[in-house]
Amino acid sequence: MTEVMVDARSVRKSYGAVEVLSGISLTVEQGEVLCIIGPSGSGKSTFLRCLNHLESINGGRIYVNGELMGYRQVGNVLHEMKPQEIAKARQGIGMVFQRFNLFPHLTALQNIIEAPIGVAGMNPEEAKALGLELLAQVGLEDKGEHYPSQLSGGQQQRVAIARALAMKPKLMLFDEPTSALDPELVGDVLDVMKNLAKAGMTMIVVTHEMGFAKEVADRVVFIDKGQIVEVGTPSQVLDNPQEARTKAFLNKVL
Repeated sequence: MTEVMVDARSVRKSYGAVEVLSGISLTVEQGEVLCIIGPSGSGKSTFLRCLNHLESINGGRIYVNGELMGYRQVGNVLHEMKPQEIAKARQGIGMVFQRFNLFPHLTALQNIIEAPIGVAGMNPEEAKALGLELLAQVGLEDKGEHYPSQLSGGQQQRVAIARALAMKPKLMLFDEPTSALDPELVGDVLDVMKNLAKAGMTMIVVTHEMGFAKEVADRVVFIDKGQIVEVGTPSQVLDNPQEARTKAFLNKVL
């Protein structure tokens, strides 16, 4: 029986009077690759950030690997966890951002091993060996001593993926990881992500790369105005959408 890695139930998120997520319910199974597509401002990135509690939610529940994320429930009331408890809960979730977010004063290798040593308490030599292994995995074995400013955008993003993998996550979240890259650099990043998918990593990817979604995703979710409009296999959603809103969106991007 496949285990559920992510279970989002009626998730709501508002900024003031503006409701960005309007009751999203979604499950992601262990080893599944889910791609989330939709127009800008539809709530895709916000939903992703809610999954690891970078954003608090205003309603609903999010369970990751069977654990309630970001909150402790007492009776019917949710109490937000303390920052250190949230940080511990996040250790099993890797996140890759649109804008790399590498530490500019650290080398590629230092960026990767910072959290394993500082957060997980890994032995520095062991962490270095892991870091070199991960650099090789993302095709950058010769870039360990380079600083972010000495790397291309695509190389920085691959270091960011290696950094997320260094904490040995069970779930990887990607927030439009290629949208800030020059077109010729996109392929290398997508190749790393494809290899992760083949290795069985559970992945949720917010993306505009429809070719990647078609090739790698087990399911595609189309979100608009904070709601799930359509969900299905890539062939169902991308090749044969049923909803008018999905069709209109795909007509513009495909």
